[in-house]
Amino acid sequence: MNRQIPALLLALLLAGCSGQEMADQPSLKTDEASDLWGSASAARPLPEGVVARGDGARRALLATPPPVTAELMGRGRRLFGEVCAPCHGLAGDGDGIVVQRGFSPPPSYHTDRLRAAEAAHFVDVIGNGYGAMYAYGDRVAPRDRWAIAAYIRALQLARHASAGDAPDAASEAR
Repeated sequence: MNRQIPALLLALLLAGCSGQEMADQPSLKTDEASDLWGSASAARPLPEGVVARGDGARRALLATPPPVTAELMGRGRRLFGEVCAPCHGLAGDGDGIVVQRGFSPPPSYHTDRLRAAEAAHFVDVIGNGYGAMYAYGDRVAPRDRWAIAAYIRALQLARHASAGDAPDAASEAR
């Protein structure tokens, strides 16, 4: 009986060694066609209702504009100069350096249509692009999009302001 145990262990050990190594196991590539999950793809489909990590917070930031402060406007001005001005120009006329080099001009922010647009429109266009404009959603954070939109609105108001819109010096001195 004692001789049978080592022989049995040796037989089990040799049966497990079929020449297959872990590195050579069959596998599927992510984009490969397969009926494994019933979706014609080797990638497992996401469960219904799945939200990417941080996506809920990002959506909340995009849905609610922050209060307009001097800091937000300063940030918007800086980011507009870095991200938007190459195409839209520093004044928002659509005459940036890229346009001067032959790229198709974007619309001026001072058209009636864009002056009437909600700030959320600019936030959406920055994130998702529009027409020939590339999407900057992965480059400009949601709060920064609101800052740029606030600065665009300031450009529009400054261009179309009248002398009566300015506070008079007497009321400023009080």
